[in-house]
Amino acid sequence: MIAEPFGRYLSRLGITDPGEPSAEALSALQRAHLERVPYENIGIQLGRPPGIEPELSARRIAAGQGGYCFHLNGGFAALLEALGYDVTLHLGGVHQVPEGRGANGNHLALTVRVGGEAWFVDAGLGDGPHEPLPLRAGTYRQGPFTYRMEPSATEPGGWMFHNDPGSSFPVMEFAGRPATMADFADEHVRLSTAPDSPFMTTFAALRRDAGGVDLLRGRMLQRIDAAGRTERVLDSADEWYAVLADGFGRDLDELDGTDRTALWERVTRAHEAWLASAGEAAAAG
Repeated sequence: MIAEPFGRYLSRLGITDPGEPSAEALSALQRAHLERVPYENIGIQLGRPPGIEPELSARRIAAGQGGYCFHLNGGFAALLEALGYDVTLHLGGVHQVPEGRGANGNHLALTVRVGGEAWFVDAGLGDGPHEPLPLRAGTYRQGPFTYRMEPSATEPGGWMFHNDPGSSFPVMEFAGRPATMADFADEHVRLSTAPDSPFMTTFAALRRDAGGVDLLRGRMLQRIDAAGRTERVLDSADEWYAVLADGFGRDLDELDGTDRTALWERVTRAHEAWLASAGEAAAAG
């Protein structure tokens, strides 16, 4: 019997028997994680950023919540270790330009050794791979998306992950040396409290499945898959919360009426500011 909260964590993933550690079981666990546990920043938007201790993250995930990379990959690493996997944490760096380089610590990356092979495992990129990628140079196709792995030229022993060209960021690089959660503490504080942090300025929720990605940014709901990109604006708080609960699998029981009103008002203000800036840019162009 696996100890709590990991039994409830597995139930959240819809997995009753994870089996012995294997590449196939690892892939099934990552697929389930991405399909059932959303990347989201509700706590940060409400001014209550959750801590990043792995057991706390595991308990939050087991209770129906999500998080960003420090929570999702931290909790997932704890679950995998409890299941007997050989997991290593790494300092990573997500970059918004293709030429971006370096493991600046704004991302927690994982590698897992199983069956004599090393894998890049990540449940915390939002619109990253649906399944683990072999830790060897190559191009990999998953559904409608294409990824590439190559050894890092700037981080000794590290790796460069090239995301699909249509994704929310182009590259993530991670260092080869092992890291601990303490290495991410300062960056977590910055990302979850600094006024200019994207997690503070913009609400986002992402959910990956075999066919594509669902993305809720502010009040704009998007679906990206083989057919292309579709989008629509969510016009009411009821519809917005229903999409979060039903479309993204985010349990909302911890949010009272005050929380729901505050979050919706914050999202709406940001949406209106975005519309205004888009209108100004159109007029200037």
